[in-house]
Amino acid sequence: MTTTVGGMRGLLDGPVPQVGVGVVASFDFDRDRELWRWAPDDVSLFIARTDPVSSADNLGLVSALNQPGRVERPTREVCAVGARAVTYLCTACGFVGGPDREHALREAMLGAGAPRALTTAGAVVDALRAVGARRVAVAHPYEPPVGERLREFLTESELRVVSSTDLGLGSIHEVYDVSYARVAELIRAGDHPDADALFVSCTALPTYDLIAPLEQELGKPIITANQATIWAVLRTLGIAAIGPEQTLLGVT
Repeated sequence: MTTTVGGMRGLLDGPVPQVGVGVVASFDFDRDRELWRWAPDDVSLFIARTDPVSSADNLGLVSALNQPGRVERPTREVCAVGARAVTYLCTACGFVGGPDREHALREAMLGAGAPRALTTAGAVVDALRAVGARRVAVAHPYEPPVGERLREFLTESELRVVSSTDLGLGSIHEVYDVSYARVAELIRAGDHPDADALFVSCTALPTYDLIAPLEQELGKPIITANQATIWAVLRTLGIAAIGPEQTLLGVT
């Protein structure tokens, strides 16, 4: 096979320069590949996980991961390899302690060296505001105690929750077994005629390919946890996330 001179020059240019983005994920997160789908080719996601924690129920687990000290070591790790912004990728880990604790998590990341610090919970609020939502339908996999904390967090963030639909799953392993088809059913069941937008909580739920077609079907924006997280952290760097026909990603 013959390679032209011009073609060889293109090969020798190598990969495009990368912008590093730090992601502090919970110890049990396994949706790395889906997360990358929102990142353009010139962005590298540096993912570090929290130390493991154990608890008898989901509320206890996410409450343990809501402690600011949990994010310090993984934040230092992603900053050591050049992350220009860092986000804590765990929805319930951010909202379960309310807005004050969400703020404390960001402060802990800044203290550990993050140039910019965000959380999934905070990103979701920003995303809902960005699409003009004030009345929100919520769909999530949690048991009622965690679901109620989510309602309280959104309410304290000046958003009105008009409905909340859940799968009632207590184990993260059950959540990771949820299929695209079941998530689609949850979203359809969770819609409400009074809602300006629908929020799908939990970074463990797969959503990438569902957002655009279900937005068209339901006639309103759909914000999901992983989508909002990557959109928000890239936005702080002036970079657009990738998600064809997803309403949020058209917001400038």
